[in-house]
Amino acid sequence: MATDKISVKVSKDGPYIIQNCASLVNSKGEELETKEYIALCRCGASRNKPFCDGAHKKAGFTDGKN
Repeated sequence: MATDKISVKVSKDGPYIIQNCASLVNSKGEELETKEYIALCRCGASRNKPFCDGAHKKAGFTDGKN
């Protein structure tokens, strides 16, 4: 995974989808678990921040751009 390029995609009205992220550190400097694909919250409603838990659907989040 370390040699693969990181890719970031924006889901329509949903999370950022990150692929091939070797490490992820939060604002407290703590290393977070990574997988081949990671969904990061954009709506602010997730109970599992920074990861998406699907709360954007219930919150009615729209990005207005995609």
